[in-house]
Amino acid sequence: MNKKNFVIDILIFFAFLIAMEPNLSGIAIHEWLSLALAAMIIVHLLLHWDWIISVGGLFFKKLWHSSRLKFFVDMLLFISVVAIMMSGIMISRIVLPTLGIDLQSGLAWRQIHSTAADISIILVGIHFALNWNWVWDKCKKYFFHPIGRMFNQKTTHLIQTSLRDETES
Repeated sequence: MNKKNFVIDILIFFAFLIAMEPNLSGIAIHEWLSLALAAMIIVHLLLHWDWIISVGGLFFKKLWHSSRLKFFVDMLLFISVVAIMMSGIMISRIVLPTLGIDLQSGLAWRQIHSTAADISIILVGIHFALNWNWVWDKCKKYFFHPIGRMFNQKTTHLIQTSLRDETES
């Protein structure tokens, strides 16, 4: 579960970074990637549902301060992402026309989309910082330790080969 969760979190993070700069990716990639991002966020929430329910139920009771702060930031992030998605659907220039849907959106939806996106960047940074220990532990476990073991195996093999060659000489 942890590895799957970590991979989904990495995908969400990079999809978020790409989607946040539509001038680099283009509107079509921005819109389709954002829909995929919405699906990944739903999976993320489902994977964390037990935590959401347990911390949400204890929010106004005695609760460790960090959990309360994480929950509050996560709720604000959820609200901002919903605002981004809803307003993004309302101003869609690629996805909805491709599906045969034509909405006449106004300037207000574009402003909501832009403001919610700006707020979500800040909230993602705070969310990332609050979960840094978990992120660092998973990076070590799934990236750094396997890479270190790979180099250790190669080094050990080279040393053994070198020693064997010296004894044979």
